[in-house]
Amino acid sequence: MAESRAVARDPRIERGLLAQLAERRRRIDAGERSLGWKLGMGVPAAMEKLGTSAPLVGFMLGSGLLESGATCSIDGWSNPRLEPEIAVHMGADLPGGASRADAAGCIAGLGAAIEVVDPDPDAGDPEPILAGNIYHRGVLLGPVRDGADVTGLSARITCDGEEAGAAEDATSATGDPVGLVVHVAATLAAAGERLRAGEVVICGSVVPALQVAPGQRWEVELAPLGSVGVAFA
Repeated sequence: MAESRAVARDPRIERGLLAQLAERRRRIDAGERSLGWKLGMGVPAAMEKLGTSAPLVGFMLGSGLLESGATCSIDGWSNPRLEPEIAVHMGADLPGGASRADAAGCIAGLGAAIEVVDPDPDAGDPEPILAGNIYHRGVLLGPVRDGADVTGLSARITCDGEEAGAAEDATSATGDPVGLVVHVAATLAAAGERLRAGEVVICGSVVPALQVAPGQRWEVELAPLGSVGVAFA
């Protein structure tokens, strides 16, 4: 929780998040629906580069949700990447200041996710990164497994049937998903928002983001949660 309060006092974070959430509210007022939230730039190297101490928080809307197995167009993207992630599905609202036990009790289940992003590898200022919603372009969600237990959770990523990445411990890069949900709730509360039942939190890439190209078909398996796939055009 100390990390979340420190992030909230960073004026770059405050300004970037303010701009981001204003755009989110504009789009929701125009008829879009909230899907949930995303975490990004949370590995040590990224935080060192940005001068931050915790992952950045962005938003997801229903318009960015693709069905597993769908084809995603990356036409015009500068740096298309795929991020295999753990998805946390919320079963109850979680206020800021909640404990880890509170958060675990509010989680309905976990699943595999793929986030598609178009990052700027040279960016070093968190304010415009946040204002641009941390490069989010879309998300695919796998089936939900009840509960919040990540014991023994491993990852295997394939491209056109060949292994392209793996993690024996799928939480080693991002950290504990329950703790990350606590961080999201605290960050949103400081900005006047709330993590709500029915929303999904994706926790950051379990391996370094993977470059993709048209014609490829990818699959992410998070054992024992299940799998999710996407093709690119």
